Amino acid sequence: MAPSEPAATSADAEGPGGAATVQSESGNTKLLVQLTAMMLLEFAVFGSWFATVGLVLATNGLPTVIGTAFTLAAVAAIVSPMLLGALGDRFLPSQKALGLAHLLGGVVMLFLPAAVRAGGGGLVLALTFVYMLFFQPTLGLTNAIAFRHLGANQRQFPYIRVFGTVGWVVAGAVVGWLGLSSSPDLFYATAVTSFALGVYAFTLPNTPPPAKGVRFSVGDLVGAKAFRLLRHRNFTVLMVCALFTSASLGVYNTYASAYVGALGFSNVAGTLALGQASEVAFIVTIPFVLKRVGMKWALFAGMCMWAVRFALFIQAADGSHGIAITAIVLQGICNDFFLVLAAMYIDQVAPVELAAQAQSMLILVVSGFGQCIGSLASGWIYDATVGSQAHSVPADWNAVWSLPIASAFVAALVWALFFRHPRTRGPAVLEA
Repeated sequence: MAPSEPAATSADAEGPGGAATVQSESGNTKLLVQLTAMMLLEFAVFGSWFATVGLVLATNGLPTVIGTAFTLAAVAAIVSPMLLGALGDRFLPSQKALGLAHLLGGVVMLFLPAAVRAGGGGLVLALTFVYMLFFQPTLGLTNAIAFRHLGANQRQFPYIRVFGTVGWVVAGAVVGWLGLSSSPDLFYATAVTSFALGVYAFTLPNTPPPAKGVRFSVGDLVGAKAFRLLRHRNFTVLMVCALFTSASLGVYNTYASAYVGALGFSNVAGTLALGQASEVAFIVTIPFVLKRVGMKWALFAGMCMWAVRFALFIQAADGSHGIAITAIVLQGICNDFFLVLAAMYIDQVAPVELAAQAQSMLILVVSGFGQCIGSLASGWIYDATVGSQAHSVPADWNAVWSLPIASAFVAALVWALFFRHPRTRGPAVLEA
């Protein structure tokens, strides 16, 4: 946003649905600090365990449940965000729904260390699934809260969202410093962080349910009304492209660490962390890029970079660590210019009464269907190629990387041909 534009605050004039609009500089500063802390804690919770949970399970005699655990995380992203989004839109203020979800999730985390040490794979999977049922919807809720209070000043969102990435990096560094990367006690650290955010959420600016008082129907339990937005061409194109692009993300999350290890990197975790660091660098460029090329082509660049990234992985099979690091660092463009921009576009076009459900639909497609498809499909290819070799070499991975290249190419092609977005004016709010 331009420096002279007003920002949103809970201290001054009320905006739509009771959300406040920032009028004073001091109010703006307070709001930005509150939203920044929310994002930092949200991703600190996620980053404190998700990046190394596979290592914890493998180290403690449960390697066979790693794949299932990640699949259940994707299933939870399919099942729960629309439900909590519907409840948030109707019955609970968004900040209270966020706090309640993290408090309950923290309780679940307290039971995981004992379950892992007891070797109870079934119980570990059940607890992981229940936890993710609580956590997955909070990704959409934090976006909805931030956008609601920023109002017309959504160009500030990237500067707030970047602290989510900082939170992830800091949480990972602290976990490593404490020596918990492979320990079941890792889950205690997540529980403490989750409780902290759960309590803090209740201090956030009030974000009343925008559809409060509207007649409730069974369809609201699955966020069915958000699917009305699929009647609009651009929204449908966005969701289709999100599905294909997030399939590439699913492949990366599942196999990037194994491939980097196969290339001979000794510090795999540290090498992959370069991708998180690049997100911090690239996210602050979003307002500049949007001003120069517009929403359509900025998103197009993000989709294309997924194909470029895996093409570089193929090139790195000859042992070139420099090319592999370049592919990892492209995470900044891949994630920021797709996930963040997609959330910003949805905030522009979604009716206020469906804001939480629309953001949750993005999480549903990206963290649910897309990543599930990507991990499952790449798993089949991996088993038939790399996994079938007694002594595999990096070149054996080329077939695995061909899948996300094709998926990203389809997404970029569909986006370029079918999405219509004028640069001269902002998009109109869609009819519910």
